[in-house]
Amino acid sequence: MSVDAKTVRRIAHLARIAVTDEEVAPLQDELNAILSFVEQLDAVDVTGVEPMTSVTPMAMKSREDVITDGGHAREIVFNAPLTEDNYFLVPKVVE
Repeated sequence: MSVDAKTVRRIAHLARIAVTDEEVAPLQDELNAILSFVEQLDAVDVTGVEPMTSVTPMAMKSREDVITDGGHAREIVFNAPLTEDNYFLVPKVVE
């Protein structure tokens, strides 16, 4: 697969990048090199390889999902100018 000049201009337009006529050819070469590398990766046999998120095996750090501190709603809204039922009251900004 290769990218032509028209495709380079379209990609630049979609990315909102201003590209001059002189910049099209180098960008075309760079994009084609990237696609060539991706094609090389596509040739690798990965049957039997499980998907992973890191190159080193690791376990996700997790903790028990419990409330460690709470019940301070009244103290949190204590200095607010307007509150109702421990919620902040703010002026309406969207109609």
